[in-house]
Amino acid sequence: MPKVQKTSKSKKATKVAKAVKIVKKAPAVAAVTAAKQLSKGDVAPDFTLPDQTGKMHKLSSYRGKYVVLYFYPKDMTSGCTLEAQGFRDLYPDFKKDGIVLFGISIDDQKSHKEFCEKESLTFPLLSDVDKEVVQAYGVWVKKSMYGRSYMGIQRDSFIIAPDGTIEQHFTKVDPTEHPNEVLAYFAFLL
Repeated sequence: MPKVQKTSKSKKATKVAKAVKIVKKAPAVAAVTAAKQLSKGDVAPDFTLPDQTGKMHKLSSYRGKYVVLYFYPKDMTSGCTLEAQGFRDLYPDFKKDGIVLFGISIDDQKSHKEFCEKESLTFPLLSDVDKEVVQAYGVWVKKSMYGRSYMGIQRDSFIIAPDGTIEQHFTKVDPTEHPNEVLAYFAFLL
């Protein structure tokens, strides 16, 4: 009997050791992602993503215009809803100035469509289910909540200049104030 318990503990110790190795590797992945942070003057990584209606949007096709890319964690969550509502309410002002606005998350098109319908959002929400764009823009980062670590989207925004370079990078934004912050930035820029 004691021998069986010893074997059981040994197997458990082996599993724990393997899990520790995996956890030790995870921060390295996050560090690589965080190292890709983009800043003013960098060329904005090009991409092609579908919106909530299935229409494809290629960033480089908007050259000659200012583009706002706001990255958010998840459709229909409290902070993301407040941020989307803020951009919705200010969208006519962005549009009037010829500014293109995109929200981007890893949610699928169906989720985006439901979110747009529920919140009356009239601007495109782009679906990055493969996480290529969030990684290219350095917003796919290690996060923690209630003592649990996980990978997720950091709430950042980028203003892309007409020449395709990054004009401004807003990091870890407050979802309730950020839409006004972006519009105010354009008030000084234009």
